[in-house]
Amino acid sequence: MTIMPSPLHAVQISFFSDPQQRPPEQLLDAWPALVDVAEAASRSAIRVSVVQACPHSKQIVRNGVRYCFLPFGDAPSSRENVAGFRELIGRLAPDVLHVHGLGFPRHVLSMAAHAPGIPIILQDHADRPPRIWRRALWHRAMMQAAAVTFCTLEHARPFVTAGLLSPTAHVYQIPETTSRFSRGDWQHARCVTQIEGDPAVLWVGHLDENKDPLTVLAGISEAARTLPGLRLWCCFGTAPLMRKVQRRISDDPMLLGRVHLLGRVPHERVEHLMRAADIFVLGSHHESTGFSLIEAMACGLPPVVTDIPSFRSLTGAGSAGMLWPCNDASALSEAVRSVAHRLNSELRAAVRAHFERELSFDSLGLKLAAMYQQVFDRTRGAMSGARRRDERASMLTF
Repeated sequence: MTIMPSPLHAVQISFFSDPQQRPPEQLLDAWPALVDVAEAASRSAIRVSVVQACPHSKQIVRNGVRYCFLPFGDAPSSRENVAGFRELIGRLAPDVLHVHGLGFPRHVLSMAAHAPGIPIILQDHADRPPRIWRRALWHRAMMQAAAVTFCTLEHARPFVTAGLLSPTAHVYQIPETTSRFSRGDWQHARCVTQIEGDPAVLWVGHLDENKDPLTVLAGISEAARTLPGLRLWCCFGTAPLMRKVQRRISDDPMLLGRVHLLGRVPHERVEHLMRAADIFVLGSHHESTGFSLIEAMACGLPPVVTDIPSFRSLTGAGSAGMLWPCNDASALSEAVRSVAHRLNSELRAAVRAHFERELSFDSLGLKLAAMYQQVFDRTRGAMSGARRRDERASMLTF
């Protein structure tokens, strides 16, 4: 009888604790990326467990993934529960440990000391190199990593430059998450959302300096001169630039009555808006990934976004949509006009096809599974090599 090998067991760990101290069931709904990354990996014949810092202790099994919530990391009372965390990791018996975030060096070092031989993968989540006096600690922690993953390889460069990451480190390029959004019917979505525009341009992002809504407004104003039916619809959470945005709209006849500030909308309504719109726009100067961009492409919504590393990676260097330089309103205007003149169902289908190939659950799962297997095999090979060297050394002793 042939005995099938057991699937590789990856334990995904988050040391970040919810500031609102919500119970586990609410966190699974509030943090879709936590669930999506785990379920994506589990689709590729990987056994996945999630260990999440939380003031509440509970275990939940959902769609084949075990979620373990307990106080540790930066959760309240975590110091008293370090032993509980170590005991849980021991019981789970992982083949690889996948840590979300680079900013937990002490936790990583402690985990490495108490789980020797288990490879650790660190994943960037909008992390940046720390100040100089903290870099020695970060360097020690990152040296414990068998691999580090970024949305794009370009995001690794600041860590190499700061001396935190070796130029020869094993670095993977994998998106932070995926999306459950789908294309849907454009006409139906228009009826449901009541948005209009020819084209209807959609913004989903904070109104802050990084997202740069003022440059986007300037570009939309210029584009509207040759696209009189253009309308811009803006969904946003925080809005530190709200007064400047409102003033820019009221002072420009080309924007007044053309820009609609929707504010914060439910997540399910965002999907309907993305199905109903014609173009997705963002003016970000930097992003670790770009969740709303991933969602837009899941809906087949052609993106017109800034030419920054993460957006280049997600759009296939602009093959799905168009890229424009930061702070360049004229370039944005030209890109919007170009896409507007090519809008049809085939374009939306091409954007969705790119999503399926590069960003979907299946795609993300395959990338994670391949990384886990490679890291596991590489570590096992290194350990076998070390044992062989030890054996040779013992033989020489005699």
